[in-house]
Amino acid sequence: MFVKQRTAKKESTLTGAGLHTGNNCTMTFKPAPPGTGIRFVRTDLPDQPWVQADIDHVVDISRGTTLQAGKAIVHTVEHVLAAFAGLQIDNLIVELDSNEPPVGDGSARPYVDKLLEAGIEDQDADKVYLEIDTPMVYSEPDRGVDVVVTPSDEMRITFMIDYKNPALGTQYTSLVDLEQEFVEEFAPARTFCFLSEVEQLKEAGLIKGGGLHNAVVIYDGDGGQVEVDRIRKALGLKEEAFVGKTGIINDIPLRFPNEPVRHKALDLLGDLFLIGVPFKGHVLAARSGHKANVALARKMRDLYKKKKLAGRYAGKGGEVFFDINSILKIMPHRYPFLLIDRILDLEPGKRVVAMKNVTINEPFFQGHFPGHPIMPGVLILEAMAQAGGVLLLHEIEDPETKVVYFMGIDNAKFRKPVMPGDQLRFELEMKSFRRMTCKMSGAAYVQDNVVASADFLAMVVDR
Repeated sequence: MFVKQRTAKKESTLTGAGLHTGNNCTMTFKPAPPGTGIRFVRTDLPDQPWVQADIDHVVDISRGTTLQAGKAIVHTVEHVLAAFAGLQIDNLIVELDSNEPPVGDGSARPYVDKLLEAGIEDQDADKVYLEIDTPMVYSEPDRGVDVVVTPSDEMRITFMIDYKNPALGTQYTSLVDLEQEFVEEFAPARTFCFLSEVEQLKEAGLIKGGGLHNAVVIYDGDGGQVEVDRIRKALGLKEEAFVGKTGIINDIPLRFPNEPVRHKALDLLGDLFLIGVPFKGHVLAARSGHKANVALARKMRDLYKKKKLAGRYAGKGGEVFFDINSILKIMPHRYPFLLIDRILDLEPGKRVVAMKNVTINEPFFQGHFPGHPIMPGVLILEAMAQAGGVLLLHEIEDPETKVVYFMGIDNAKFRKPVMPGDQLRFELEMKSFRRMTCKMSGAAYVQDNVVASADFLAMVVDR
C-alpha cells in the first residue's frame, strides 16, 4: 500500500516573538509541490534566501536546533518541525520575516492548530520512507544518554527521563500512533526548564522572548522565595513569581502528569524530521536532548542515502553493495582498464570499500614480469582512484554524465607486492569536497595487510 505525500490546502499565518531572540516574527505556511520538502524562506532579507530543513543544514544545537544556508538562518525550529512530523506533512514553504519562529505557548499546538485550520491534502506522489531493518545505537555514557532505533512497521517513540527533582522524578511516555495520539496527546506539551537555568540562559543572551507564559519553570534551588525574587528581578519579569507547592513556579498546572517527557518526545520527533523523509522504526530514548537527537538523525540520514544508492544501482542480494553491472552504469572505464569488481560498502560523502580479484589473466602480467608476475604499483593506485571516483560521483547530481579527473597523488607508498590470486580491498575516506574538487585518503589491503596507500586530489568534470 502506497501512502501519498501531503501539503497544506491553503496558506495560514502565525505571529509572535521568538523564544531566544525575542524578535517579532510573522510565519506563513504555504502549499508546496511534491518533492519540495520543507523550506524556510527569509522574506526579510534581500533575494529572499531559503534553507532546506534537513540535517545537512544544522549549524547549532546548543539550546535548540538552528538551520543555515548562506545568509538564510533560522533558530529554534524543532517545535514547528514536530508539528509537520506529527501531521505527516512532507512539502511546505515556510516564510518568515525574522530569524526565529514564534514560540507561542512553548508547545507545537499553535502551529498544529493553524495547519489544521488551513487543511491538509494528499498529493499525486508517493511518500518515500526510511525503513530501519537493523538496530541503530547512539550513546553518551558520560551523560547517561542512550538512544536505540529498532525495526518496526510504523514510526514509534518510547522516551524516559529521570531527574533528581521531586517535581519531575522519573517519567516515561510512548507514542505509537501519530494519527490517533499526536494532536491531542503530544502537540500541547510545553517546553520546560529549571529555575537555575533561567539566569544562565539570560546571561548568555537567550530566552529574550521567554516567560512563564511559554515555559514550565521548575524550582530546583534551596533559597526559597528570596531566590525566586532575585532571579525575577534580574530577568526583568513583570509578572509575580512564587515557589509553588508542586515544585513548579506559580504552581502552573501541567497539561499532562508527564508533560515534560512528552515534550522531550516532541523535540525528538522534530529533530528526526531532519532526516528528510519519514521513517519506520521504534525509537527508544533515555535522557536524550538535541545533541543526541541530531546525532541520531545524522546517522539515519546517512543510512537513507546509502539505501537510496543501493536501490538505484545495486545488484541482487548478497553482501555486495554494487556488483560489476552496477559499476558499469556509473564508471566510464571499460576493459582492460576497469580495475574494480565490487563495491562492498559506501557511505555517501564519507567512505567507500571496493574489491578487485587479481587473476593471472590480467593483461599487464604478460610483461610485468614474465616468470615473476607482480601487479604494477601504478595500477594499484589507479584501482584505488577508481573506487574513490565512485564515492565522489555520488556527491553530485546526474553522476552518469560526469567523469573524475585526478589532479594529484601524494604520499604514495608501496609496502608489499600484489600477485595473481590475491584479493585487493580498497578503503578510501573523503577528507573534503568543495567546488567539484575533492581530497581523499586511502589504502589497499590483501587480507589485513596494507600493500599500498596514498592521498588523492581529484575534480569532477562533464563527460
